[in-house]
Amino acid sequence: MFQGFPKKGLDFLSQIVINNSKEWLDDNKDTYEKYIVNPNKLYVADMGEMLQILVPTIHANPKINKSLFRIYRDARFHRLDPIKERIGIIFWQGDTHRMQSSSFYMHYDPFEVFVATGIRNFKAPLLETYREYIKNDIRRAELHQIFETLKNKGYKIGEPKFKRFPRGFEDFEDKEHAYLAKYGSIFAYTTFTPDADFHSSNIIGKNFKIYKDMLDLHQWVYTLTLHAD
Repeated sequence: MFQGFPKKGLDFLSQIVINNSKEWLDDNKDTYEKYIVNPNKLYVADMGEMLQILVPTIHANPKINKSLFRIYRDARFHRLDPIKERIGIIFWQGDTHRMQSSSFYMHYDPFEVFVATGIRNFKAPLLETYREYIKNDIRRAELHQIFETLKNKGYKIGEPKFKRFPRGFEDFEDKEHAYLAKYGSIFAYTTFTPDADFHSSNIIGKNFKIYKDMLDLHQWVYTLTLHAD
């Protein structure tokens, strides 16, 4: 049973800053497994059971490259810092790739816990689908209202990716909620410092409340993904 994320796990992540190498991680693999991997797996199992209350078909798979992200960065672009200094966990709905599926997400490092819902980056096919999808006035109004509700509850919304309207949207500026055409992702989030709740099983209830508050956004984004090829 999950008992919280250990403080020694955050200590381990702090050490990566000054020891960022595969050799160091290999030498400290037992610590990594004990204080990072094992607690994360327990969290996925327990949080997954809770999320099934909201989304019965949610994917909660406590394996690396499933609900747990690899700690290694892409070596092609991070030769000097191959190890991530934060830990990511994802629960997603749908049959597409987890990063192009609506999801309940969290990452943490020694300084911040980031909890989010939605999709944090649309790849080209999904971006094209999104732009067609929001040409519908009702869908735009629904998303705008979801954003406003979440902001009123104190949550933050990801910023628009583009400064200008995309090609084909030149006459879109005068439409209601036209600003949504400038987005390249749809997600809401909140952050907090690792606290007593984070280091106990209370983090399950704390994050569940956040995800429940964001359920309407999750459902809107999930429905969007059903229109993608």
